[in-house]
Formats: sequence, structure tokens, C-alpha cells
Amino acid sequence: MRRRDFITLVSATAAWPVVARAQEPGRVYRLGNLSPNQRTSPVYRAFFEGLRRYGFVEGQNLLADPNGYGLRMEQLADHASEIVKSGVDVIVCSGDAAIRAAQQATKTIPILGSTDDMLGSGLVHSMARPEGNTTGNSILSTELNGKRQEILMELLPGVRHMAALADANTSTSQHLQMLQQLTRARGVDLSVYRVSKPEEVVGAIDEAKSSGAGALNVLASPFLFGLRQTIRERVATLMLPSMYLAPNVVEEGGLIAYGPNILQLWQDMMARQLAALLRGAKVADVPVEQPTKFELAINLKTAKALGLSIPESFLLRADEVIE
Repeated sequence: MRRRDFITLVSATAAWPVVARAQEPGRVYRLGNLSPNQRTSPVYRAFFEGLRRYGFVEGQNLLADPNGYGLRMEQLADHASEIVKSGVDVIVCSGDAAIRAAQQATKTIPILGSTDDMLGSGLVHSMARPEGNTTGNSILSTELNGKRQEILMELLPGVRHMAALADANTSTSQHLQMLQQLTRARGVDLSVYRVSKPEEVVGAIDEAKSSGAGALNVLASPFLFGLRQTIRERVATLMLPSMYLAPNVVEEGGLIAYGPNILQLWQDMMARQLAALLRGAKVADVPVEQPTKFELAINLKTAKALGLSIPESFLLRADEVIE
């Protein structure tokens, strides 16, 4: 049940003309892809649905690289080289590592990336007018890790030891130290478990539970977002309350989340940007965008399964409550 209607993602640059050109009649556009997420992910279903609105239909006038999904870190560079050689029109990337691999493989083919902080990571040097061949969006989710930790501590005031699951390729040591300091200031210990490969995730969660952690903060990362089903299933088995980066995870069965709606971001913002690039827009004329609205979502079914009672005052603050 929606407590408040979701406010569509907007940007200060939302008025720029992304559909000024039409598709070339009879042309088939070729899309390269570099992502840790599987093609069956709801993110890509939303993305291709969004592209249909702009007249790009997979299997008709759009051919999407079928081998660029579910890639491991060590596969990114080789696949980037392959799709560049194949002559794709645009490369779509998810996460810092994928974007960097594409940048190393080409300086001319447009790259459309979605990651935490395009500017802060040095992937672009200007958001308003990106230089080089890279644009996209910054979901700014890492900046919200501290806010998520505060919400988790508020939700579980009796828990004195918590854990954080971090992507070793995204979360910096400085950021993790700041998160630990923030948590310690509230009288709670925070153990950080860094992972870089899918097979490390379950073991890290098990170790967190064994150490006595009473809750888990799954930190912002395209890599961890792609593994959310594995994470959800494991924390459910261990009865470990967990916080996530996007409300979409709560809709899928996670306990609580705070952040941008990732599916809507890909369906609206990413699809619109890609349509502009496919129609010939220069990268410099496609600004890097970012969400400006964030949702707090709670799943009461999951809370009940965990034996948690959510205060009414907490529910009133939520943008979405799953009952």
C-alpha cells in the first residue's frame, strides 16, 4: 500500500531535448552491454519497456548484446573489447568497473553508465556537459549509507552489534570508517564485511551472523543490487533483519530500504538518455542526471516473519508499506 504517491525522478536538466531526432527508417541499432546483473533482472525488463516508448524495440530495430549480462569483474575488459570490435552504437554499463572497462576499450563509442557517483568517481568531469564519450546517471546511493544505518538503528534500538555488507570495488576505506564512527557514536558496534565476488556473499553474511550481529546494512553497489535475491534468501534463513539501497528490494521481500526507485530510474531516465544517443545526440549534449527523490519502504510481512513489531510512528514516515 502506498502511503504517498511516488514522486517521479526529476532532474534540473529534465527539459533538455532528447527526442529531437527520429530513428532512421529501416536501420537496426546495436547495443553493447557490460553488467553484473542478469538479463532476467527486473531492471532490464523496465529498461527495455522504457525504450519501447521511444520506438526502440528489441528484436526489431534494436539488437542488444546477449553476452554482456551477469559478467564477473575479470570478464569486463575482454567483453568490452569484443563489443567495441563488433561496432555497437552505444555501450550501456552498470557500475564503476564496467564503465571504466568500456572507457579503456573505446574513446569514440558513446557510453551510457549508471553507477553511484559519476563525478565523484572521476568517470566524468562535468555533469552538465560531459566531456569524452561517457554520460549517464548517478544514483548517489553511497551518500545514503549513513542515513540507512541511522534508520536501521532507529528500527532496532535494542541491537548493539550490527554488520555492513560492502562491495570491495565500490566502498572506500574512508567511507567505511566514517560509517563505523557514525554507528559507534550511537553506542552500536559495526562490523564490515567486504566482498568482491558472488561466491563470497553468502559466507560473509554467515560470518556476520556468527559474530553476533543483530542486523545487516547492505551497502550501495550495483554488484550487490544484482545479488539481492541471494542476499534476501540468506538473511531470511538466518533471521537477520536487513536494510537495502532501493524500495524495489522491499517489494521483492526485503525488510526495509531507503533510496531511489532503481526500476523507475532505468525505465525513465536511462531509456530517455539512450534514445537520445541512438538518435545521434552528442554525449556532451546529454547531461549526467541524478534522482532527487528517495523512498523509505517497509515490508510488514517480512517483519512478521522476523518477529519484529514496527512502531506506528515509523510506518507513518514510510512512503511505501507492504502488508
